[in-house]
Amino acid sequence: MNKIINVIIALFSFLIAFGIAYSTGLSSVVMAVCLAYLIQWLLFIPAYVFQTEKFYDLSGGLTYITVVIFSLAVTSNSGINLANLIIAIFIIIWAIRLSSFLFLRISKDGEDKRFRSIKPNLTQFFMTWTLQGMWVSLCSMCALTAINTGRLEVMNIFFIIGACIFVTGLYIEIKADNQKSRFRSIPENRDRFITDGLWSKSRHPNYFGEVLLWSGIAVMSVSALEGLQYITLISPIFTYLLLVHVSGVRMLEARADIKWGQDPEYKNYVEKTPMLFPKL
Repeated sequence: MNKIINVIIALFSFLIAFGIAYSTGLSSVVMAVCLAYLIQWLLFIPAYVFQTEKFYDLSGGLTYITVVIFSLAVTSNSGINLANLIIAIFIIIWAIRLSSFLFLRISKDGEDKRFRSIKPNLTQFFMTWTLQGMWVSLCSMCALTAINTGRLEVMNIFFIIGACIFVTGLYIEIKADNQKSRFRSIPENRDRFITDGLWSKSRHPNYFGEVLLWSGIAVMSVSALEGLQYITLISPIFTYLLLVHVSGVRMLEARADIKWGQDPEYKNYVEKTPMLFPKL
């Protein structure tokens, strides 16, 4: 029964992304989404054969870069659009930074504990790779649509404000990741939880930065959209739901409750520190 459910979830995720892409009325966006899923399905094969998750996050970044470059290439016949180039570079910089950071962390740790029970299960592992295709598609959909409309402009208040939001979110994500990496590098902190820096303002500031930067991409894209294309602005909402209710926050909070749930200091930290959106 679980195998059937896994396959249904994988199929449903593809249909959602494909349906939203189709609603944009742009065949190039549909092709970009299909390309994102195809890359995931092809890479799933060696991942399952060799029972490894080590290049899972790296493949996510590679897929973002591929679909963005594909969209730029499709629109290159009409000349280079500076706004298209900027939003593409923003996504590429983020993808390279995050995927390489996660890959190096997994290489150092030896494994991603989330995949221990998933890897041996064919349909569940396949569903996980398919959901990554959905992640890439829905998060980048508004940017891909904006690029392919050819209407994106640098000298636009939405584009400028969105760019500022993106840069702020990227800075917060990088800063939070670096703070936690330095904290974990100290042997004495191996079994402790971090409460310093940005982590004193939010229990998951890196994920807050992630939601913020995709909100920036959505704002940058909005002026180039019309009609049903506005559906693609689901990007930051999807990012929030994914990080808080599916992976990321939900899993880390559960793991932390098991490890430090009876610790008075941790209880105090949870009580006084917001889960995601930081206190001022």
